[in-house]
Amino acid sequence: MAGLAKGLAIIEAFSVHPVMSVADAARASGATRAAARRCLLTLVELNYLELSGRDFRPLPRLRRLGGMMSERDKLVQIAQPLLERARDEVAESVSLAVLDDNQSLFIARAQAEHYVQTGVRVGAYLPLYCSATGRILLGRHTDDDITRRLSRQPMSARSPRTLTTVPDILSAIRTAAKNGYAISDEELAPGIRSMAVPVLVADGDIVAAVSVSAATARVKVNDLRKRLLPVLLNCANQIAQPLKELR
Repeated sequence: MAGLAKGLAIIEAFSVHPVMSVADAARASGATRAAARRCLLTLVELNYLELSGRDFRPLPRLRRLGGMMSERDKLVQIAQPLLERARDEVAESVSLAVLDDNQSLFIARAQAEHYVQTGVRVGAYLPLYCSATGRILLGRHTDDDITRRLSRQPMSARSPRTLTTVPDILSAIRTAAKNGYAISDEELAPGIRSMAVPVLVADGDIVAAVSVSAATARVKVNDLRKRLLPVLLNCANQIAQPLKELR
C-alpha cells in the first residue's frame, strides 16, 4: 500500500506541476528517486504520461482520470487575476495556499517587482507552525488534529521570534481565527513579515488562504493591518464568491 500511496502522491503533484522530472516527483511525493522513477515509467507505459528528455508530462488519459478540471485547478483559475489585482494595489507579492497534510502548499502567486527571498513560489511548501498561511488554514481544526499535524514535523526556531511549543502555536491559531487574519512577524525568517486571511465558502470551511509577504524594512506591522488587510480580505471574498456558487 505504501507504493500505491506514493504513486497517488505523484499523480496529485501533476495538478500543481504540469511538468516534472524524477527529482521533482520524488520531492513532491516523499518517495526515493528510484521509487519515483519506477512509478513515472509505469505511468508512461500505461499512457498516462509522456517522457520528453528528462521531463514527464500528463497525457489526456491522466487528465480524464482527474476530471476535466480539478477543484484545485478551478481555484487557481479563479484566484490568479484577483491575486494580480491585489498585488497591484499593495505593491507586494500576493499568494494563494491550501492545506496539504501537514504543510501549506502554494498553488498561485502574483509576484511584485521587488523580490523578497521568502521561499514562496508556486508548488512550494511552508511549515504550518510558523507561517501565517498555516495558522489560517488550521483555524477550523480541532486542537487534537492540529497537534497531530504539528507532531509530524520538527518545530525548529527559524528566528528568535519563532513559536516552537504546541500550546503557543495553538494560541496563535485561535487568535488568528478570532481576528480573521494571521501575522507572522519574522517567525518564518528574519526580516520578513507576512499576513494571511481565509477564503471561506458557504459552509464556513476554509478552502485556502490569501497571503502577502514583505520585507520588515518596507512594511511595518501597522501597515499590514491598516493598509494591506482590507485588500487581502476583499481578494479572499472575491475568490470565495464563485466557489460558494459551485457548492
